[in-house]
Amino acid sequence: MQSKYLIVGSSHAALEAANAIRMFDSVGTLTLLTRDAHLPYSPTILPYVVSGRSQPDNVTLRDAAYFRANAIDFVSGAEIVSVDPAQSSLRLATGESWHYERLLIATGAAPSLPKVRGLADVPYHVLRSLDDAVGLRRAMQQAKSALVLGAGLIGMHAAENMAKAGIKVTVVELQRFALSVYFEPKASAMIERTFAEHGVQMLMGRTLVSVERAGDGIATTLSNGTTLEADLLLVCTGVKPNISFLKGAGIETNVGILVDDRMRTNVANIWAAGDVAQGRGFWGDKVVNGILPNAVEQGRIAGADMAEDAGVQPFRGAVPLNTYSFFGQQAISVGHCGSPGSEVVEGGGGGSYRHIVLKDGRLVGISTINDFIDAGIMWQLILRRTDLSAVKEAFIANPQLTGRQLMSQMWR
Repeated sequence: MQSKYLIVGSSHAALEAANAIRMFDSVGTLTLLTRDAHLPYSPTILPYVVSGRSQPDNVTLRDAAYFRANAIDFVSGAEIVSVDPAQSSLRLATGESWHYERLLIATGAAPSLPKVRGLADVPYHVLRSLDDAVGLRRAMQQAKSALVLGAGLIGMHAAENMAKAGIKVTVVELQRFALSVYFEPKASAMIERTFAEHGVQMLMGRTLVSVERAGDGIATTLSNGTTLEADLLLVCTGVKPNISFLKGAGIETNVGILVDDRMRTNVANIWAAGDVAQGRGFWGDKVVNGILPNAVEQGRIAGADMAEDAGVQPFRGAVPLNTYSFFGQQAISVGHCGSPGSEVVEGGGGGSYRHIVLKDGRLVGISTINDFIDAGIMWQLILRRTDLSAVKEAFIANPQLTGRQLMSQMWR
């Protein structure tokens, strides 16, 4: 099989790349290969499938009609096992080969499993695919207790859904604070208290040493000697870029696939984007920044560059951005919680909290609990390195209003 443009993956980065290609080249053959058995969907929707708020058949990002209308060949159940740049080809698990002129790798990330004695011998769940979400929801219907390993976004979303379903939930986290990648300790403590108030046991600064079967469930031992039993075990200890199939391909990798500001790899005619790509970090070193806006931007840049669009804009650098709702409350985090030489201003009260980080008169990061800000505007202020010196006090007092005023001026 052969295609001028071959994209491996089917989520946000892949779809944005396909759209960018079609905007510039309407006739070149274009194929999306995905190992998933479903039409494209967003990983961000999975907690809603687990909770039952969204049904698996209603979460697609693109339907079959879209692919037909845009002359895109969508191939599901196609798992890539190797790439041969010398032959401009890749091989699938079925043994089938595909040849390309230009290849985009947007294979996303896979769950990263911890080294826990006995884990491979007990039933456990992960939450990265639609099938994972459906399987977890089915298991929840039979469970009275659950152990969630990991207090990141996926683990906390799942813990909330289980608690709302009447399941007794315990969260075990290696770090001292929940969601520590996104929030500073005070904000994390507020989130933890809310979970505790809803019956979720939060065990921070602990690790799982061993796990074994106990009847129809599991029994675990923690690093401090505590033993816990549960009907269901969910492992949410992070993800890692899905790059194992690149062994021997000559494509440079570190944590992910190393790319330049146009998402090009070190190998001619091969690009990478999304959770699998390690590109420019806004403040320095190359990073993997697994968030939706990053995937969208990288995919758009990669597709435009593949189609030789002269107007393609280089990647400006990854800035973390997350919005997180929990038990009717809202948390937002944009940028860094702090950096050397930065100025930190805290505020809030009455169940709200605000944490602003400034450096050299510019916004470095902002996070809030129950204090609404437009995350997209904050993201743009950071990306544009907007000098806030003249409006510093106004911004600290009301970042939402001041940010909107600044962006309205810049967008004119």
